[in-house]
Amino acid sequence: MLTVYVLTYIYKRLTQIKGEKIMRNERLKMMITAAMFAGIIAVAAQVMIAIPPVPFSLLTIAVMLTATILPKEYACLAIIIYILLGLGGIPVFAGMTGGPGILLGPTGGYILATLPAVICISFLLDMFGHNKFVAIGANMLSVVIILSIGMVWLKMVSGISWEGAFKGGMLIFLIPDLVKSIVAALVGVVIRRRLVQAKLIRATPL
Repeated sequence: MLTVYVLTYIYKRLTQIKGEKIMRNERLKMMITAAMFAGIIAVAAQVMIAIPPVPFSLLTIAVMLTATILPKEYACLAIIIYILLGLGGIPVFAGMTGGPGILLGPTGGYILATLPAVICISFLLDMFGHNKFVAIGANMLSVVIILSIGMVWLKMVSGISWEGAFKGGMLIFLIPDLVKSIVAALVGVVIRRRLVQAKLIRATPL
């Protein structure tokens, strides 16, 4: 009887250790994936058209793809890594720029707004399901979040009029970014489904 108890305990303990090891490996894999997406965001930010006062770039579509594909905690991690890299002076922001001066400058609000935008997308997808209709709505809402925060930041830092901030910092980007949000949603849902099926990412948080 004692032997059975000991063997049962050893089996449970070994199973627990194996499970913890698998979980650690999964977390490490997802952290590496988040870092890769941060790199993708950095590259996308360099595809830009310099339109004052705010450049037009592919930053937003990369951010929306990240939030649509990755689990929420790792999507947020990717954004945090990207922002911290730029804050540290690595030229990952639009136009191969970096440093705290960019984040504190007129366009810094658009960069910082990517984090609440990602949280919004992830929250809505987790709540209502990872399908194309929810993804489109969530990504469209994230565009409004980024542009609204960015516009207010632009007005406060640069001192231009509200009209100027709205026209130059929101209106001109609204239609293109909404189109990008639809593309990001449709493509992101498909990529996420394929990655989950291939067991490269998890459908649920660890």
